Amino acid sequence: MQRTAPEGRGPVRYGPPAPEPGLPVLPGLTAVLAAAADRSAPEPPGGGPPVREAACRYWRSRGLPTDPENVAAGPGAPSLLLALIGAYGGDVMLPRPCPAWWTPQVRLLGRRAYHVPTPAECGGVPDPYALLETVRRVRAEGGDPRVLLLSVADDPTATVPPPELMREACEAAQSAGLFVVSDETWRDTVHRPHQTLVLSPAEMLPEHTAVLVDLSGALLPGGWPAAVLRLPDTPRGTWLRARTLDVLTATGAQAAGPVAGAAAYALDEPEEVAARAIAAARLHGVVAAAVHRELLAAGALARPPRAGRHVYADLTPLRAGLARHGVGDAMELEDHLGGRLGAPAPGGQRFADELGALRVRLSTGPLLGATPEERLAALTSRDPLGLPHVRRSLDALAAVLADLM
Repeated sequence: MQRTAPEGRGPVRYGPPAPEPGLPVLPGLTAVLAAAADRSAPEPPGGGPPVREAACRYWRSRGLPTDPENVAAGPGAPSLLLALIGAYGGDVMLPRPCPAWWTPQVRLLGRRAYHVPTPAECGGVPDPYALLETVRRVRAEGGDPRVLLLSVADDPTATVPPPELMREACEAAQSAGLFVVSDETWRDTVHRPHQTLVLSPAEMLPEHTAVLVDLSGALLPGGWPAAVLRLPDTPRGTWLRARTLDVLTATGAQAAGPVAGAAAYALDEPEEVAARAIAAARLHGVVAAAVHRELLAAGALARPPRAGRHVYADLTPLRAGLARHGVGDAMELEDHLGGRLGAPAPGGQRFADELGALRVRLSTGPLLGATPEERLAALTSRDPLGLPHVRRSLDALAAVLADLM
């Protein structure tokens, strides 16, 4: 019998937000926003020249030459993805697990979402062979897969696909005739950027890839919605951008003027923004590694976190201990850990994972402190794990996990 998620736990509107940095807003960003506070008009659909030109400079610094005519900006990644998928048409292939907001976007448009398992090494991309077989089967059954949605630095798994796996996934997508949408929101949260190579599908399939970046991933606070979309520099890309702008116009998805100004400022990565992004990534990496160690010590499973502000854990080896607490699936695990830890702990079912698998995403933000002062102290400390409030948070997590052994 299929379970129905109770109100407050399963509906889309209660889905988990992206992990927050938990850090104070930069003074420079505040100043830019305040200076434009009297600007009452929104941005035009797709964004005005300043934010699109800043996006071009951002991508050029990452090896992706871009013209403003190939860029669209909007109030967050969900609105841009909805417009893009609506414009492109067809069904969508996604990795399993995937970000909590991807699948609802596809289904809201009345399209079918087909999830493909990820390889053992990482999340973010589907296993290439499983992708080809799934596309073949879906088409044989009358489906119409046209788009592959993937990520170069993954929420929820906090992993970065190795270049060879990204290349194989792109080759499989090209062989299957799929248009690739690369969510690169988390690429600037890689914990050790000098030791981790992030490869964009746009480098391999430039004529068949769109790149999506939500600036709240690393450059803006979560409450300032802004995102940019890079489309191919081809006649098809030009047509697709025009259709995407049609959808943005029809849905009123326009960025607020002051936020667009802050987005342009952040995309140019002045020293304070770049330094904060590096420091925040380092801090969350240190804390995520500590969480990973606690999980392994308790007998749980988890891939080593490489990016983002979270760890994706598989507590299946602790099933007997969880059963003593009445936990038998991911929804019950979400409730149990959320209550014990005093912080959201979304279960794997949020990320299109199997309900029966005892998987959960644990965020590092709540471990940095309860006040802005404590979180800022963690950011500036040479040894954040040695701070009393961080140590207490990690000890509390260890105690909860020990109770499940």
